[in-house]
Amino acid sequence: MTRSLLATALAAALATTLVAGCQRGEPTGAEAPASSTAAAAPAADTAAATVAAKPAPTDFDQLSGRLVSNAAVKEGDVVLIVGRVHDAELMEDIAVAARKVGAFPMINYSSDRLAKRMFFDVPEKWDSQVDTLDTEMADVVDVIISLGNGTSENLFEGADPKRMAARGKANEGIGQLYQRKGVRNLEVGNNLYPTPWRAQRFGVSEDELSKMFWSGVNLDYADLVKRGADVKAALAGGSAVHITHPNGTDLTVDIKGRPVLVSDGVISEEDIEAGGASNAVYLPAGEVYTTPVKGTANGKLVNSKSFYRGKQIDNLTMEFKDGKMTGITGSGPGFADLKAEYDAVDDARKDDFAFIDLGINPNIKLPAESTVGNWVPAGTISVGTGANVWAGGDNTVPYGQTVSLPGSTVTLDGKAIIENGNLKL
Repeated sequence: MTRSLLATALAAALATTLVAGCQRGEPTGAEAPASSTAAAAPAADTAAATVAAKPAPTDFDQLSGRLVSNAAVKEGDVVLIVGRVHDAELMEDIAVAARKVGAFPMINYSSDRLAKRMFFDVPEKWDSQVDTLDTEMADVVDVIISLGNGTSENLFEGADPKRMAARGKANEGIGQLYQRKGVRNLEVGNNLYPTPWRAQRFGVSEDELSKMFWSGVNLDYADLVKRGADVKAALAGGSAVHITHPNGTDLTVDIKGRPVLVSDGVISEEDIEAGGASNAVYLPAGEVYTTPVKGTANGKLVNSKSFYRGKQIDNLTMEFKDGKMTGITGSGPGFADLKAEYDAVDDARKDDFAFIDLGINPNIKLPAESTVGNWVPAGTISVGTGANVWAGGDNTVPYGQTVSLPGSTVTLDGKAIIENGNLKL
């Protein structure tokens, strides 16, 4: 369950969604490798015909201009635009907006059907093959703008976890290659893109989710930048983090001296100069994140209810000692499949405690009956294991677990910074 671009990794935008390092996970489960072939024009997507997202903005030109501006697209840039075909109009408008500033856009259309076929219909012998096209594109592309608009949560039901692990391992270094090349990355989705199954998980209608999503995208970025700077300063000056939750979560970790990054929706000149993980933002934006001092995470992390490819998992529990996950248990119909995926990754780095992520977006408010969390609502904390290069760390393992905990209490050096799910900073 890596943070899929990071759904969306830098390299994942063109090729696989399991390329590690730059990816971020979703509490509902991982995506399998998707398409590595760019389509010249949109084709029919039968799933999308019935499950296409319902965008709220009436002016795609205005939205596209904002996305291009937020990604710091400039004259001469090569801009790769990636997404499912049911949002072809938005992708084409982004291309026009990029060209208006003198950049050179290229659209890579995919579909759920193609993504599925690129896994199940491609022979296993190619699983260990490094994606040469994706690697070489790192020398061509300056900016990636991607839509995290897949329509199915169980698209890869029945996929062999060993094959999934092999594909991730083969392309482990591609995300870091894009980072080293300074490719800027803007994702629209952030595990909130309006779909029927997400709306059900969040306990809202699809229309309500769509309105909340676009409200989170179209907020006052100047205010969010200020919020992000304030929270960053607090974390950067702190050390001991203690996370508790009524579900039994009780976890301590040290962050003293660790870099703190902000996804405030805007890639600034300062971000470009810093490079690496600072060159990525995720919309709806509103996160401040850091990585731990190695060997300091201790305690228990509990996710009361989560889903793996549409199958419920109850009380997913991870025990940590000296920065390593020492045990993972759970129940429900989805746990066996999740555990099989975990076991297939033969790499001890998958057990490293990886990151701490604070949500700061005031426009994303999940109802109390929501069965899952998300990164960005103000007062949510998300933590995880495995890959953390996206957060400024150095763990590139192509795997990870992510848990979002709305309703938590978090202290920094003994002072509450989140209290019962309310951000105090």
